[in-house]
Amino acid sequence: MTARTALSYRPANPELAVFVSGITSMGIEVLALRIVAPQFGSHIYTVGGIMTVCLAALSLGYWQGGKRATDATNREMTWLLLGTAVYMAVVIYASDMLLSQTAALALPARYAALPSSIILFGPPTYLLGFISPYAAELSRKEGTGEASGHVYALGTIGSILGSAATTFVLIPALTVDTIGLVFGITLVATAVAIEAPSLPQKPTFASVGIAVLLVVATGAGPIALDHRGDVVYHTQTAYQELEVVDDGDVRTMYLDGARHSAMDLEEPERHVFEYTKYFHLPMLLTDDVEDVDNVLFIGGGGYTGPKDFERRYDVNVDVVEIDPQVTDTAEEYFGLEHGENMTSHTIDGKQYLQNTDETYDVIVLDAYKKDQVPFHLTTVEFMELASDRLADDGVFHANVIAAPSGAAGEFYRAQWKTMDEAFGGTYAFRTSNTNEIQNIEIAATNAETDFSEADLAERNDERDLGIDLAEEIDHYMDEPDTSDAPVLRDDRGEVDSLLDPMLGQRYVIEETEDNSSAGGDGGEPAAPAVALGTAPLVVAAAPKKRTPVER
Repeated sequence: MTARTALSYRPANPELAVFVSGITSMGIEVLALRIVAPQFGSHIYTVGGIMTVCLAALSLGYWQGGKRATDATNREMTWLLLGTAVYMAVVIYASDMLLSQTAALALPARYAALPSSIILFGPPTYLLGFISPYAAELSRKEGTGEASGHVYALGTIGSILGSAATTFVLIPALTVDTIGLVFGITLVATAVAIEAPSLPQKPTFASVGIAVLLVVATGAGPIALDHRGDVVYHTQTAYQELEVVDDGDVRTMYLDGARHSAMDLEEPERHVFEYTKYFHLPMLLTDDVEDVDNVLFIGGGGYTGPKDFERRYDVNVDVVEIDPQVTDTAEEYFGLEHGENMTSHTIDGKQYLQNTDETYDVIVLDAYKKDQVPFHLTTVEFMELASDRLADDGVFHANVIAAPSGAAGEFYRAQWKTMDEAFGGTYAFRTSNTNEIQNIEIAATNAETDFSEADLAERNDERDLGIDLAEEIDHYMDEPDTSDAPVLRDDRGEVDSLLDPMLGQRYVIEETEDNSSAGGDGGEPAAPAVALGTAPLVVAAAPKKRTPVER
């Protein structure tokens, strides 16, 4: 085909239909994770379940479409495209309600996302599966092989475009509902193009009506009552769904539906989440607080820890946050102000450590989620890299989410053993008196050390940190039994299997009292906030306020 021929090429109706169906089917598959993840998490079972449903529905559509292809017409393709557009309106308007309803089904945690994936994404993908065999039958190509090859090549090119455009353009720029509207209007426009220029009455009226339905569904918002509070900001970033929710005086940042940072609007310096106070434990493990000059946080969120360190100590703070919109949100809604002593870096944590020649006195790793952990930040190779970037008496601190014991503690034991392989001394602290999944803080010293609980309590009394860590030290844990735990390595992706026992389990986040002092004794811990997998909300020990289910 010459350049002039290519420029003058006008696709036939079947070619246009199969190209657009490829764009839309793959776009829906990519978008599906952003719709389902806030309810069920973005772990491997959610991703794999969505892929399985979409491929199964598409295959079923191919099969049924092939059986009916001998009677295929352009008009039938028009109705298939319009039918898919109608279902996109359903997805836009009712997805939240359907997700919450299917979440209540009594299913094992790893399969919990399947019913919603089938209901929301099975039907539109199934309808689009009819298009390819219909287009092959209606193709102007001679011979079955040539027609099939031509159609499936166009469909694959459309899929490539749909995947790339949704991933790199649409999701970073638009909301999930708006992207659904784009797909729906694209399908309607394609149906109109197939009927042009005659534009028969029924398809034309249907196209206009469906376009209006899509716009109304998008403008009306989903069927859902947000029990978390008032959503003051919501966006889709390149990495996750990001929300800022105000519940009374407490402002919380949610990433993929899970709480990651919180700030008291009346007392901005208060530690809302108890575990953020543990970030100061390295100041007891280092030889001399006055020698701590450079601190690195891997993971920013609402910048609770970095802001506290900059305010409390005479140190330079570097923060590595891979998602630039998280940092922007922290500036807009969480009072982050970059001064001379704080610098943000938009890069992956491991890449930053590989590229920097800076030496740090304290490194805090706060980049894990309950159901999704970047495995390359867990391995012994990463820990050795972090050790190389620490001063000789430096301290590495990791915020790990797991249970202190039992099957749900497999990841904790593996992470402890891996860190102990790379560092001179390793210490763990629970953040809740329960045995539920919680934030477990693991601190490790570069030098050979052997601190007892009493040693740390003595240092807490002697050192004027401006924050009392007595209660945190009381949660000092004995060395775990790691005889059956693996050392995590770059060439062995075991993290997902270690997280598996935590799926569907309760996740406890302790909160401080509203009247606690950020600069004093820390106050008495409030009862835990509870986060669950697929179980209903459970309240432990008479909490001060109910908190949302997180996944």
